[in-house]
Amino acid sequence: MYLYLKALHIIFIVTWFAGLFYIVRLFVYNTEAQEKSEPERSILQKQFNLMIQRLWLGITWPSAILTLIFGPWVWYILGSLPQWLLIKLIFVILLYAYHFTLHSLYKQQKKGIFNYTSQQLRIWNEVATIILVAVVMLATVKQSMSMVWGLAGLVGFIIILMSAIKIYKQVRSRQTRHTPGS
Repeated sequence: MYLYLKALHIIFIVTWFAGLFYIVRLFVYNTEAQEKSEPERSILQKQFNLMIQRLWLGITWPSAILTLIFGPWVWYILGSLPQWLLIKLIFVILLYAYHFTLHSLYKQQKKGIFNYTSQQLRIWNEVATIILVAVVMLATVKQSMSMVWGLAGLVGFIIILMSAIKIYKQVRSRQTRHTPGS
């Protein structure tokens, strides 16, 4: 029974993360559609809003709820709380907090409110990546990973990720300037 529950827990974690990653991309595209002229803007926003609603309510929220059901169930059957799992739970709490910030963005965009630039949303999209790396490392390496090296690795990963975002922005900016007609 334990392995089946663990498998279901992992499946819903994967679908939840897929939803978290893709929803912010849709927020980015929906935000960028604001810069288009009519009728393109209306057509794009209508399509993005439909995609956002279906993804958020049909995949992401159900996966978050099922993760929350199967995770504690697996933990209960495991019967203990090792130190690595306690640390992982802190990241899980952060992930649910992140999820609720995305729900707030979902409600704003549904009302046509765009408080963030596409670049800010791209950066915010990477929060889930950082949490994913931390959780997977904790779940697989467990007691073998020292806290110092784990944190150093996570900080290094964040620095590389933020540098990549900055480089991408520069490349995209250059391409936009050199595109004919812009």
